[in-house]
Parts: sequence; C-alpha cells; structure tokens
Amino acid sequence: MARKTFISYKYSDATDLRDTILKKLGSDAKYYQGETADSPDLTNTSVENIKKNLRDMMFDTSVTIVVISPSMKQSKWIDWEIEYSLKEITREDKTSRTNGILGVIMKYNNSYDWLISSSTSPDGCSARYTDESKLYPIITKNRYNLNTDNKYSCPTCKSFNRLTGSYISLIDEETFLANPDSYIENAYNKSRDINNYDISKQK
Repeated sequence: MARKTFISYKYSDATDLRDTILKKLGSDAKYYQGETADSPDLTNTSVENIKKNLRDMMFDTSVTIVVISPSMKQSKWIDWEIEYSLKEITREDKTSRTNGILGVIMKYNNSYDWLISSSTSPDGCSARYTDESKLYPIITKNRYNLNTDNKYSCPTCKSFNRLTGSYISLIDEETFLANPDSYIENAYNKSRDINNYDISKQK
C-alpha cells in the first residue's frame, strides 16, 4: 500500500536523487507532498510563512524520507521538518500521528564512505559506523533507540538490526531504490509500534 510521503532534502545537494526517487515510485509519486515545480516561491517570504507552507504540505503525510547528503546540515529546514514529522499535531478536529522516518544516504564521489565505514569484530559480526558529525542531533538521538527486551540483533557485541534497531534507519540510495516500497513500509510500521522506541522529538 502506498503511503503519503514527504521528501526532505538539501536542494543544492540532492535534487537529482529526489527526482530519481520520484521516478522510481512511479504512480505512487502522486502521494509526494513536498516541493514541486508548481510550489509557491518562498525565497523572499518570512520564516513563519515558510514554516506554514511546510506544515501544510506535511500535515497529512505518514512517512518522511530524509535525503542524507554531504551538505545537508547547511539546510535551514531539514531538522525542523524532521522535528515536525515526529510530533503529533492537532488541526481543528484532526490530529496527525508521528511519521515514520527513513534516511536515504546519497552516493557522493561514487561512494558512501563520506558517511559510512565498516569493520568486522573478533566474533565475526560486521559493524557499520556512521560519522555522526554529518547528521543533525535529532537524527542521531533517534538512532539505536529500540527499547524492547530483545533489542540487540547480536547480544554478544550488542549490535542493532539496521532496519528495526533505530527509529530513523539509514539506507544507501542504491539499496533503497532497488525496493523503495519495502523501506517506506518498514518506516511506516515502526510509527505504528512507536512505543517500542525511545523517541526524541526536539531538534
């Protein structure tokens, strides 16, 4: 089932990847609620007006895709969009639920090593390390935050499953584009089991 999806991205970094995601979603792209060629030009408008327009686009969505790109933290809006996605917002008689959130790591210079490195521990488990300095705190605070009794995929090395161990999972763009619906659905399902996660809603 298609989910109403908002894509949060740094325009100067990730427009091409945003367009590729929309193309890959095909007919499901009609659910995309983010910026389009027909969106109003907000260049010279106030911060509050920009936020209002973003709230209008995001209110009725259930999944937020965040494009993780090298200059993402230079954006004025991405961390705010994530914060808004995590909150329950009431309008008139309708309250939005917390969105599922998925990070899609952009390939840069033909590699993901600007953000990700990996190693193998003595017990044979492979571990993936993320350069958290490239991420907003609101992302890192919602990583590895599964709180169930069986939260570790490997109790010995205390590692987490890449998809279920974090409320905001990070998936490289090639893996995501090979089967976007499965990752969107994973994010959505976690939002329905949100009590299994220690959520931080403040940026």
